[in-house]
Amino acid sequence: MTLSAAGAPTPRDNHLLAALPAVVYDRLLPDLERVPMPLGLSVYESGAVQGFVYFPANSIVSLLYVLTNGASAEIAVTGREGLVGISLFMGGETTPSRAVVQSAGHGYRLRGEHLKREFESGGALQLLLLRYTQALITQMTQTAVCNRHHSVDQQLCRWLLLSLDRLPARVLVMTQELIANMLGVRREGVTEAAGKLQADGLIEYSRGKITVLDRARVEARVCECYAVVKKEYDRLLPETSVSATP
Repeated sequence: MTLSAAGAPTPRDNHLLAALPAVVYDRLLPDLERVPMPLGLSVYESGAVQGFVYFPANSIVSLLYVLTNGASAEIAVTGREGLVGISLFMGGETTPSRAVVQSAGHGYRLRGEHLKREFESGGALQLLLLRYTQALITQMTQTAVCNRHHSVDQQLCRWLLLSLDRLPARVLVMTQELIANMLGVRREGVTEAAGKLQADGLIEYSRGKITVLDRARVEARVCECYAVVKKEYDRLLPETSVSATP
């Protein structure tokens, strides 16, 4: 799905919503509320009861784990291929992670009771959300492995590619400090890694904007973690297909 000519997203710009059978989509549509998702917005906080699930349309949300000393690290990223708030239908109601918008745009939110009612009835939505949850768990697991065993350069490439897959453009608005916070590394490490990619002509970084100039070469430099995550999303959710940016 692509955004309308006017640039306004529709619910079907979210791949999970677009993959629903028409009868299920039509039941949910009256309760879907379009909301702005500005950079830095906290969609939910650690331990807080979640009243809504969010379906990003052209925005990206980072799931972060925050330590008691304030340090944080990204454990997963969600965009137009998924939703934010799986604890609502998994029965937990809360989660120790925090969800923050990393790329501004819009999304659609749905009250938890509406989603749970449809989920508990079984059928297409339940199957789709369970498959999405399995794919998300794979991403979380692979992120942990990547952060432990791979270089900052490789982690940055993975982060760039996962973000690009979830946006309709190849430009990311993101400071190096925020990237460092998400990767759980020092800012100097991100500065050095981004500098190498820019010197080699893979990206252009200026005034908080990262433009990927040569995606194929970024994919050649990334560790195996990106391919593992993408393969699992494509296997479990072929109808939503997280497509690469041209």
